Amino acid sequence: MAKILVAEDDVALNRLTLDYLQDYGYEADGYCNGLDAYNGYKNGGYDMIVSDVMMPKMDGFALVEKIRAEDSNIPILFMTAREDKFSKQLGFKLGIDDYLVKPFDMDELVLRVGAILRRVKTEETHALTVGNLKMDKDEHTAYVNGVELGLTVREFDILYKLLSNPKKTFTRSKLMDEFWDYDSSATSRTVDVYIVKLREKTETCDGFEIVTVHGLGYKAVLK
Repeated sequence: MAKILVAEDDVALNRLTLDYLQDYGYEADGYCNGLDAYNGYKNGGYDMIVSDVMMPKMDGFALVEKIRAEDSNIPILFMTAREDKFSKQLGFKLGIDDYLVKPFDMDELVLRVGAILRRVKTEETHALTVGNLKMDKDEHTAYVNGVELGLTVREFDILYKLLSNPKKTFTRSKLMDEFWDYDSSATSRTVDVYIVKLREKTETCDGFEIVTVHGLGYKAVLK
């Protein structure tokens, strides 16, 4: 089971978070300031970081910045009372994976931790199974009930991205930046056309739906 570092200066919340994570089978250690958390990270062999933002000795932003300078892959979740747009933008810019605003339900925290760790595991194995669909990123193949789907390289990459991040909305511009060259003549309408094709080709898939988020883009919702 994953080993999680919890950085939170509120002693009672720190203890509650550890108790919940441990009740769900995780190994978890708590630190009450950013500096101790960083030193613990250096020596602990952790699989995930759950951190407050406002902490003594080193705040969450500085902690993430130092950790990201050494490890670009370890998942990091902020749990903080700071719900302003700037804090969220800075957190994601520094490289966090999720942002949970206090007060929150502890069950939601555990669910988010589990979802992030599953996503990381999927990315590491490069294999993904959703319902009757199986995708292999290394081989660039997709099968539904054992029958191969005829996806183009770009169709495969878009679908794999959506399914690797269920419920996360990807804007049309984000998809264009990632899957089309800058000198491409593609427009937001091009993205829409690809989504239509993907919906047609995956209509026999029973584990997900590609949903339009009006005014933004698209996301995959698991059934």
